[in-house]
Amino acid sequence: MSKLRIAVIGANGQLGTDLIKVFSKDSDIQLFPLTHKDIDIVDKNTINQVINRIKPDIVINTAAYHRVNDCETNLEKAFLINAFAQKNLAEYCSQQNSVLVYISTDYVFGLDRKKTTPYKETDSPGPLNVYGLSKLTGEYFTRYICKKYFILRSSGLFGLKGSSLKGGNFVETMLKFAHEKMNVRVVNDQFLAPTYTVDLAKQIHKLIKTDSYGIYHASALGECSWYTFAKEIFKITNTKVHLIPITSKEYYTPAKRPLYSVLGNENLKNLNLNIMPDWHIGLKNYLIEKDYI
Repeated sequence: MSKLRIAVIGANGQLGTDLIKVFSKDSDIQLFPLTHKDIDIVDKNTINQVINRIKPDIVINTAAYHRVNDCETNLEKAFLINAFAQKNLAEYCSQQNSVLVYISTDYVFGLDRKKTTPYKETDSPGPLNVYGLSKLTGEYFTRYICKKYFILRSSGLFGLKGSSLKGGNFVETMLKFAHEKMNVRVVNDQFLAPTYTVDLAKQIHKLIKTDSYGIYHASALGECSWYTFAKEIFKITNTKVHLIPITSKEYYTPAKRPLYSVLGNENLKNLNLNIMPDWHIGLKNYLIEKDYI
């Protein structure tokens, strides 16, 4: 039986790194890690040249422009990378009958300011910022071009590699602030489900072995505010710091954030495929892996 040929775009990123680790343990998979040095997904010719040499059964695109605040002013760059590059990949995969996996975000939601229960895949999206809108556009390109696709929306990703564009992740930022500042202020009215990228990588690995194509929410179980998340980080690491809860109005950012963007993994659960743990477990495993506890 021939091996499943999988190309991972953004292989040196936060999620991409863990996808490579998880997939490498599967002897039935032949991996082709691709970084920005290997492929420019904005350029159709590059896609054809590079991916044609691989002839993958599955293409996983983790590449994204996710500096949320910067997306507000760099509108063209946000749509070029998050939407039109995805369109290029969708067209290629459609022509070659390959499966396309697109990593999306909880930020495709947020317009419903009264929302207090986890979003289902059937709920109507409504982004509050350019980043969310550009990712949603990438979703729509995928859906109308491809027949075989997995769109995975996740939330508050943190991983060992850290986000290259953001210079780390929320966990690292909080621990850094705790050592640099007397007081750490964190918003307490934005709710999410922070997700360890190793857990998401394992979930993707399980899902792509099926042909149950479509949209999936794949985030950690449970929910918390950013303040509660920070509080748990400091508690587990026994970090002494004066943590102050604030409102979104007290913490101005160029891009609006959803007050509630928790995802319910309904489609995964309905197929008995959900293996995402509670966010507390993911956080603890991350901190153990980093030798912080």
